[in-house]
Amino acid sequence: MRWMKNMRQISFLLLFMMILASCGTTDKEEVTPRTHAVDTEPVSEKAAEPCMAEIEWVDFLIINNIKYYQNYDGTKAVTEEQLGDKVGEIKYMLNEHACTDHVEKNGDASFLPIGTAVYALKGYKSEFRVVANNKIYEVKDNSKAATIGELYDIDGKVEKISLESSKDGSLIGDFSKEASEEFVYELLNLTNVGFNAVYEKTKHEAGIFLRVHLQDGTSFRMVYYPKANGFNAGAFGSEKIRKIIMSQEQVKAAVGL
Repeated sequence: MRWMKNMRQISFLLLFMMILASCGTTDKEEVTPRTHAVDTEPVSEKAAEPCMAEIEWVDFLIINNIKYYQNYDGTKAVTEEQLGDKVGEIKYMLNEHACTDHVEKNGDASFLPIGTAVYALKGYKSEFRVVANNKIYEVKDNSKAATIGELYDIDGKVEKISLESSKDGSLIGDFSKEASEEFVYELLNLTNVGFNAVYEKTKHEAGIFLRVHLQDGTSFRMVYYPKANGFNAGAFGSEKIRKIIMSQEQVKAAVGL
C-alpha cells in the first residue's frame, strides 16, 4: 500500500511541474511578439534618410493655387514703392529639403526661405505677377483662367512684339505696330488649355522665340510652335494668329521660308 501512496505523491509532483512549465511557456509567447514588433519597426529611420537625388529646381513659387516662375530675363529688382498688398508667404523651401517624390502645394517655393512674404505688383493683377524677395514671379499655371487674357494681365499694356534667336536669345527684329496689336488681340482670346496639353503636341518640335514688351519696360518670352500652332503659355492658336506670325519677314527668314 505504501508504494501506491508514493506513486500518488510522485504523480502529483509531476503534474505540478507540468503546470509550472506550461505557465512559463505562455508568458514567453506573450513577450516574444512584442519584442519582435519593436525590433522590426525601421519606419522612422527610413523616413529620416536624406534625399540622394541631384535636383535642379526651377525658381518657382505657389500661392493661392497659382504657380509662378521667376521672370529673370525680362525684369529687374522691384523697389519698395512698387509693392502692392501682401498675398501670402512661403511655407516650405524645396531646395535641400524636398526629394523627387515631393507633391507641390500652396506655400511651396524652390529657393525662397520659409516666411518670405509674397506681394502683388502694382499695375498688375496678382494672378499674373507677384513679387518675392524683390524678384518678379510670373504666372505659369492657373487652372481658373479660361483664356490667355485671364492668364496674362497685359491688355492695353503691350508696347510691341519681337522675334528672338532660339540659339542665343538675341533680338532678330520687331513685328510691325499693326501686327503687334493684332497678335495681342488674337492671343488674349485664345482658350487656356494648360501647358501639358500643348506639350503633348509640341514636345518634338522646335519653337519660335517671341518676346512681349510691356509699356513699363519689362518683358517676357513666349515660344510658338508653328506645326502644332501652339504656345507654351498653354493655348493653341487660331489660323489668324498663325498668319500674323508667319507673315512677318523676320520669322519667315528665321524658319527658312
